[in-house]
Amino acid sequence: MEQIYVVMLVVLGVLALLDLVVGVSNDAVNFLNSAIGSKAVSFRTIMIVASIGVAVGALFSSGMMEIARSGIFVPSMFTFNDVMIIFLAVMITDILLLDVFNSMGLPTSTTVSIIFELLGAAVCLGLYHIYISEDSTQTLGAYINTKKASEIVFSILLSVALSFGLGSLVQYISRLIFTFQYEKRIKYIGAIFGGLAITSITFFILIKGLKGVSFIDKETYGWIQDHQLAIIGINFVTFTIISQVLMSVFKINILRVIIIIGTFALALAFAGNDLVNFIGVPIAAFNSYEIFASSGVSGDQLMMGALADETIVAPFYFLALAGLVMVITLWTSKKARSVIETGVSLSRQGDGVEKFSPNTLSRFVVRSGVYLGQAINYFLPQSVQIKIDKQFEKPEIKGKKRKDEPAFDMVRASVNLMIASILISIGTSLKLPLSTTYVTFMVAMGTSFADRAWDRESAVYRVAGVFNVIGGWFVTALVAFLGAFIMAFILKVGEVYAFIGLLVLLAIILYRSARRHSKKQKEADELVKLKREDIVTINEIISESSIQISKVIGTTNKVYSDVIENLGLQDLAKLKENKKALKKLEKEVDELKSNVYYFIKNLDETSVEASKFYIMILGYLQDMIQSLGFITQSSYAHINNNHKQLKFNQIRDLKSIDNDVQKLFDDIETIFENKSFDKLNDVLKEKATILENVSELIQKQITRIRTVETSPKNSKLYFALLLETNDLIKATMNLLELFQEFNVHVKNKK
Repeated sequence: MEQIYVVMLVVLGVLALLDLVVGVSNDAVNFLNSAIGSKAVSFRTIMIVASIGVAVGALFSSGMMEIARSGIFVPSMFTFNDVMIIFLAVMITDILLLDVFNSMGLPTSTTVSIIFELLGAAVCLGLYHIYISEDSTQTLGAYINTKKASEIVFSILLSVALSFGLGSLVQYISRLIFTFQYEKRIKYIGAIFGGLAITSITFFILIKGLKGVSFIDKETYGWIQDHQLAIIGINFVTFTIISQVLMSVFKINILRVIIIIGTFALALAFAGNDLVNFIGVPIAAFNSYEIFASSGVSGDQLMMGALADETIVAPFYFLALAGLVMVITLWTSKKARSVIETGVSLSRQGDGVEKFSPNTLSRFVVRSGVYLGQAINYFLPQSVQIKIDKQFEKPEIKGKKRKDEPAFDMVRASVNLMIASILISIGTSLKLPLSTTYVTFMVAMGTSFADRAWDRESAVYRVAGVFNVIGGWFVTALVAFLGAFIMAFILKVGEVYAFIGLLVLLAIILYRSARRHSKKQKEADELVKLKREDIVTINEIISESSIQISKVIGTTNKVYSDVIENLGLQDLAKLKENKKALKKLEKEVDELKSNVYYFIKNLDETSVEASKFYIMILGYLQDMIQSLGFITQSSYAHINNNHKQLKFNQIRDLKSIDNDVQKLFDDIETIFENKSFDKLNDVLKEKATILENVSELIQKQITRIRTVETSPKNSKLYFALLLETNDLIKATMNLLELFQEFNVHVKNKK
């Protein structure tokens, strides 16, 4: 029996590595968001600074994993076999949960997930023991540390509200002082701002980042805690002087220094304190096994009270390996970039394609905010309003490609790091388990709100995004609890068979998740290529639009042909796949239409006349997709509603038109791929022939209705397919005529 525990320990070690990967992918946003969003330094420099912070935090972490060992459940109430089941259930659930959030690109709290997973698994086994011993459920409190769980829930509510409010207030004041053209004013008050910001960040390192590290004993840390005000005062004076010297003598932008130090501080704290979220459980399992191996008692009999011993520490080589894995993940994880993108997108300054759709709650909040603003302006003197608005005027950047612009400026990035550092420091000193994710994300949202990044054009989308993320946090707690509860029950009842089955299931889910994310990322990369914003000349417009036309024509051709084929075969599953392909195509063209504003803004003066051409091209592409959409939806609905199959003659006629459309679209796709626009005339000559064929088939169906046709639904579908095919061909030919006309016009101008 002892061998199975060794296997479980090895599996927990492997799961720890996986959890580190998915955990870092989720938490990287906490310390990279501000630096990446502001582009204060190069991405490489940001990653190097963060990597050093992560490595230092991991290596010098004390490894005091008391939360995993005894912070949530009471180990003396469980056997060795029980705690191993709890730890396995927690790790399997944690990996699955974090992977889901990473795949969706949403940041969540690894602290909350691990706490509620431990709680769920422990409650499950606690109830199991109560059931077999026929005790009252009121004795469950003897198994669980309910105080810690309630503190976590309280800290969630506190951190969300406090972080947003304080971030908004400080950013608003900072913007009034610096304005968006901060380069002038920073010369005079930058040193004070730098002293204040760096003091708060270094204080954060002392209080949060170095809490319990191996090279600082308890007496020294206690002295730091007792002399906090003195340390803050000395640091403020010292760093203010250093900031002035850096600015005056070395001509260094102090905001860059603040951002680099802040990024290092948050990365250090993440690795040093949040490491328990990833490897705390496997290390607790390792400690448990050591106790078991030296006891000589069976796993079902040994009670684990010794696991609560505070002198137990994690082996140094575990911490070193964990630090290495985190650094590698930081550089290689694509899912980490997705999570970072969400935070940056929701806090960016200016417009763009929004990631989230508005909902009733976000509309209500924005509408209420508008009314509140109007009420404040009613009582505020006009002169004061004008003066405040002037501080928020954004400089217009010309001649710069949008993809190279930062999401927000360095003033906001500095405030993000400063406020997050202060709040986490205060929370730690008050022994409140504030989540790093909650604080950093909500501070970023608060500063973007105060910076008027959420204007009337984008507020409803940004607010919806914030609600989605916050909702995900609370879902984390519930799903973590239930997931670990179920996993623990399965492992307890199914024993070895359940253990093997869950591992196989976990491997399958992670493999499929990786494939889905890879496919999703590939589609996103293709979409980015499809909607360039840096086009400035007419030739670039022709080249870019030909690429877009070729892609849309190719996809339309495939979907149309597949729909006709699957309709004839009555294959509902494949018709459903056709609907998904259509939805993807609709999204791509919609993204192009959303990008028109920036496209027109970036054109040079000699190419503005091309704006109308490009807009009309998109209009014809939209017409084509609408016709294709109606064909696809109607075919799917017909089969889904179990209507009569189309007659053989009808299917044959539709296939003949499909052949004509395939040849037409193949020729068009080749022309635009090769940019051989002189061949457009040959294709346009086929217009009359194809439309005449469609008209003949409509007449044939009329004749059938008068003689042999008995199904109204069949006739309705058949006519709909032919009429929409007619519209599809007309829209395509109109696009070709427009493109040919414009291309000739450009050549004549030359």
